[in-house]
Amino acid sequence: MAAPMLRGCCLGRCWALACIDSSSRHGRGAATGFTSSGKRGQSFVAQQPLLTAQKSRKGEHKWAAVVGLEIHAQIASNSKLFSGSQVHFAAPPNSLVSFFDASLPGTLPVLNRRCVEAAVMTGLALNCHINKKSLFDRKHYFYADLPAGYQITQQRLPIAVNGSLAYSVCVGKKWRQVITKTVRIKQIQLEQDSGKSLHDELRSQTLIDLNRAGVGLLEVVLEPDMSCGEEAATAVRELQLILQALGTSQANMAEGQLRVDANISVHHPGEPLGVRTEVKNLNSARFLARAIDYEIQRQINELENGCEILNETRSFDYKLGCTVPMRDKEGKQDYRWLLLLSKYHYMFGAGAYFKYTR
Repeated sequence: MAAPMLRGCCLGRCWALACIDSSSRHGRGAATGFTSSGKRGQSFVAQQPLLTAQKSRKGEHKWAAVVGLEIHAQIASNSKLFSGSQVHFAAPPNSLVSFFDASLPGTLPVLNRRCVEAAVMTGLALNCHINKKSLFDRKHYFYADLPAGYQITQQRLPIAVNGSLAYSVCVGKKWRQVITKTVRIKQIQLEQDSGKSLHDELRSQTLIDLNRAGVGLLEVVLEPDMSCGEEAATAVRELQLILQALGTSQANMAEGQLRVDANISVHHPGEPLGVRTEVKNLNSARFLARAIDYEIQRQINELENGCEILNETRSFDYKLGCTVPMRDKEGKQDYRWLLLLSKYHYMFGAGAYFKYTR
């Protein structure tokens, strides 16, 4: 396993309107070895909610931010998750597409053992419980780059659950002190990647490249234990190092091998969590931090102005430095989940026994 990666998380520096108030509790384990008086410019990095650093006026309430992540890592494998097609970055468009990848009638999947082993290795490295029986589900939705009209993923019984990821951050006015924080891992699941849509604005058309369709992904779902953009970026960098050290993923964000979706909400401390928004497809740790910090401030401004936060999916425009709406957030009922026990079934017993049945 890679050594902990040290990254600065000086909230007073990168989040001008926010700091963490040590007097507030959020039900998560606090980091040790650091206390502060709460003066301006100083970071409070105990695992507690993010609160506005502005002086509270009479009748004015502070805000707490909650951040959770869904991290998609492309598995380092020579072939795709359910087909024998090769995996190669920057190959000519639609040159690595099998009949199954194109979802032609009559094609059947064959599970890639290497992908399963990579998921188990990652789960063990992240202190997860490995389920001896794991199931696949069909997640139905329509996009042009998803030829089958559904994605094979793991919703009900993923391959690994209940893990943790430890990472180190520098705190204090001059980042002189290092503390270790932990974020809980809800689950690790195997799933198919989708194809790629190439938008040609000059000709007003969209081209589809299915080379990426069906590539095996590890989705690592982190619990909402973080409270600012820099903290989330540090956790992603640490996970990136672990995946690279294990060899389960190259995790090259520039090539799209590691992509992050961030779920963000704000609320008053002691009150129920607010409505969350999801910022999709962030492929840079720096953009991840910027997108989360912007979205926190946007939601606070909306609520203080009497507006409501919509449960929606947004994207980050790195040129403008802001998030923009994409679509309303789909509910679980829209996906029409279908269990695929009869076709996709594998088990782990003593000695990492592997079994595949149709």
